[in-house]
Amino acid sequence: MKVTILTDNATIIDRYFIGEPGFSVYVEDGNSSLLFDLGYSDVFLRNAQKMKIDFSELDFIAVSHGHCDHTGGLEPLMRYYAGLEFENMQHKRPILFAHPETFQSISAAGFSELGSLISTDKLAKFFDLRLDRRPQKITDRLLYLGEIPGKNDFEGKLVFGRKDGKREADCVPEDTAVVYTAKEGLVIITGCSHAGICNIVEYAKEITGERRIADIIGGFHLLAPDVKQMNGTLDYLKGQQLRRLHPCHCTDLKSKMSLATVCPVEEVGVGLKLEYD
Repeated sequence: MKVTILTDNATIIDRYFIGEPGFSVYVEDGNSSLLFDLGYSDVFLRNAQKMKIDFSELDFIAVSHGHCDHTGGLEPLMRYYAGLEFENMQHKRPILFAHPETFQSISAAGFSELGSLISTDKLAKFFDLRLDRRPQKITDRLLYLGEIPGKNDFEGKLVFGRKDGKREADCVPEDTAVVYTAKEGLVIITGCSHAGICNIVEYAKEITGERRIADIIGGFHLLAPDVKQMNGTLDYLKGQQLRRLHPCHCTDLKSKMSLATVCPVEEVGVGLKLEYD
């Protein structure tokens, strides 16, 4: 499997790409290609074009959750496909994996919309939708995890606005990740980890039956976390004997420094390429 970071808050030094507060990853598994999250804007598309990545041949899309910094790129991608059609150019119709609540509207005080600006009826014009709470197989070794159960009391507790039609604050139940079974263990790619990075890892191990964790890439949602969450996360990850760790996007510097005391933390940014057997 090959992983290329298309969107992140930072870029790799001396690589002249564009960063933004969002996240998007391009994954190649043999002859299959997956776009995991799409950032906030068309930045992922512009960076991909500079890297000579051809989205007309894209097989799959997986969306971690509904927030705009992960779904905002859907409209530019649809416009890209529409442009190809205007020029009578062929493109694949990607299969899009997501939780049923991913594209529900989310409002909050001071914000008209925190979630996706694109509804499912519009998405269905360009993508084959696979909306399910359950895990879904993408390729033989790549899995979309679906809804993550909470198994600890120190993470996954934050709320963000309110989904339309619901009275309670939104705890982002759709938040999920994809997992690849490599020879050296699981490679987990997560968007923001609203469900809790430790909950995500435990569920990935449960679903795949593989206990070894080779790498975790993505946002850990450690933004000035309280002591209980930080210590719980550190204790858990210390016990996983990780080969390497790639925290980014919604993970602050102090949290990365703390993670580096228990795991081999490596730099992340737009332009980073990783490979796994």
